Amino acid sequence: MVDQVLYSHPMKPYIHNSKSLEPNRKELRNALTPAEAFLWTQLKKGQLSGKKFRRQYSVGPYILDFFCPEVRLAVELDGAPHFNVIGAELDAKRDRYLEEQGIVVLRFENREVFQDLENVLGVIRKNFERR
Repeated sequence: MVDQVLYSHPMKPYIHNSKSLEPNRKELRNALTPAEAFLWTQLKKGQLSGKKFRRQYSVGPYILDFFCPEVRLAVELDGAPHFNVIGAELDAKRDRYLEEQGIVVLRFENREVFQDLENVLGVIRKNFERR
C-alpha cells in the first residue's frame, strides 16, 4: 500500500499528507496552541486575501502549522522549544527541506501573533504578491 501521494508542481514534485502522519495531524488540529487558534481565525475560509490555508498539513516528514497550496507558503508559529540550539538546528533542517520542495516558510514567534497581528498578516500578504 502506498503511504504517500506524489503530486507534480511546475518546479518539482512534492509529497503531502502522508497517511502515516494522519493521526498526528488530527491530534495537532484538535490541540492547537492559543497562538495557532488565534491566527487560524484570521486565515480560515479564505479570509486573508482570498487565499485558502490548511492547518496541520504535512509535506514529506513534516507537519506544517499552516499551508497555502496556491502560493506554496508555509506559516510556522514558534514557541519556547524553538529558541535553543537544538530547536534552531531542527527548524533550519526542516526549512531547507521545504525550500527544496518549492515552499517558502515564514516563521513568527507566538507572542507576535498576539502583540502585532496586523504586522504578521501584512508579512503573509506581501509573500502572496511575491509568489
